[in-house]
Parts: sequence; structure tokens; C-alpha cells
Amino acid sequence: MQLLSYGSIEGGKTMTTWGLVLETTVGSGERKHTEAYVMAHVEGPRETALAELERRARAYSPEHPRSPKRRRLFRGGDGFLLVIDGAWQSHATRFSVAELMDDTDHAPPSEAVGDRPAAPGRKPEPEPEREPEPVPPTLPTVTVERDEDGVPVKPAWLGRTDLV
Repeated sequence: MQLLSYGSIEGGKTMTTWGLVLETTVGSGERKHTEAYVMAHVEGPRETALAELERRARAYSPEHPRSPKRRRLFRGGDGFLLVIDGAWQSHATRFSVAELMDDTDHAPPSEAVGDRPAAPGRKPEPEPEREPEPVPPTLPTVTVERDEDGVPVKPAWLGRTDLV
């Protein structure tokens, strides 16, 4: 099994690249939301990717809940669902395997020589130049007078003319 490769050619055949994806809930209260992470890439058949995904799902130890009471791992069509019951609430993490179709950080696999005829007299077009990413403006540092508890003496809204 090879990890971290995209569309390699082995024996004249392009191998499928699978992404091992983890989706979990992060944060707490009103800031709780779901984030997705690609844990790794696996080349080869889907069964190989699922076996690696299961190994990772069984070994996964999430930050929450801090005091787990019960841990259950379920198998679904594309992966696994880990449900951990805590003292106050349950936390779920989904593990899925998906075929990598495109990746802007890696070029697609090049075709083997002789796979298609060359177009006579045609030169490859150069890639268009990318504009540099804009730099966010830096805001001036403002010193605010505070009392001994750290509370501003003058509220930030006091004296603003743009408020009605």
C-alpha cells in the first residue's frame, strides 16, 4: 500500500487514488460546527482504502468527550461512524473513503508516450499568470485606557458619529 500519491501509473494502468476523510464536530455551544479533514491518500483498490480507514477509525481518539462512557463504531457503505457517549452528550465522527477526482495542489498523471498522437505544428499554450494574493490591510494599534479590572474606561461606541 502506498500513501500520499496521486494517480500513479503502474504497469501501464492508472491506479485509483482514494482519500480517507474524517468529519467531526469541533467547538462547543453556539460555536459548535463540523469540519472535514483528509487524513491520507491510498492508492489501489477500494477494499485496501477501506481497510486502512477502518484501522484509523478504530485507533482514533477524539478530544471530546473528555470522559467517554461508551464507544460504538458502525460500518456504512462508504466508511464508518464512531459514536462516543460522554457524561453530558454524544459526539460523532464520520470516516469515509472517496475517490480523488481532482487536486489543485498536484498535477494529474501524465500520459505515457505514444498514448495519443502528437498534433503536428502545435505548441503547448503557456499557463496564464496568476495575480498575487491581496495582502490584507493592517489596522493601526489603538491603546485603550482601562481600569484595574481591564474594562475600558470609555466605551468604544462613545463619540462615534456613524451610529444613529
